[in-house]
Amino acid sequence: MFSLCVFLQLAALERQIFDFLGFQWAPILGNFLQIIVVILGLFGTIQFRPRYIVVYTVWTALWVTWNVFIICFYLEVGGLSKETDLMTFNISMHRSWWREHGPGCIRRVVRPSSPGILEDYSYVSVTGCIIDFQYLEVIHSAIQILLSLIGFVYACYVISIFMEEEDSFDFIGGLDTYSYRQPPQEHVELKPVKPVGKVL
Repeated sequence: MFSLCVFLQLAALERQIFDFLGFQWAPILGNFLQIIVVILGLFGTIQFRPRYIVVYTVWTALWVTWNVFIICFYLEVGGLSKETDLMTFNISMHRSWWREHGPGCIRRVVRPSSPGILEDYSYVSVTGCIIDFQYLEVIHSAIQILLSLIGFVYACYVISIFMEEEDSFDFIGGLDTYSYRQPPQEHVELKPVKPVGKVL
């Protein structure tokens, strides 16, 4: 479980960094919650707290759903458009950091030459990208889904082990056939104990 949590944390931290660079506030919030819940799940596993692991499994289902939504968003499935400001909560017009900084991308800042446009306003032209930014975002989400599904299966397995251990736990003194609930024996055989003394 520890190595899986490390992979989940590294994937979430890597994604968090690039979402911060692109000012993608909705994914930043989701990544932050993912990091916290993975730590909670790891703590629950180490401390034998099944409730924490249940919280992790519920969050994992929500996390998979969120990543499926991100895939649909960037592939523009069902009327969604990657050109909207949905990922920034309509606060700003920022887009994915990968749009301008993807592998092989050449970024050019073009100043408008027509009169009437502010001089500090500029257009950004991006060409030569090996992979379009939306596919990079889809790959990130697909990796998150894969790791989360593995984590979900493992968490369910750990919960089942914890539940079996609770069911089979035997208290000191036992609750088996020789428990304290049996009636005491009527005749107890006593044997005299010879005192050990010094031989003179």
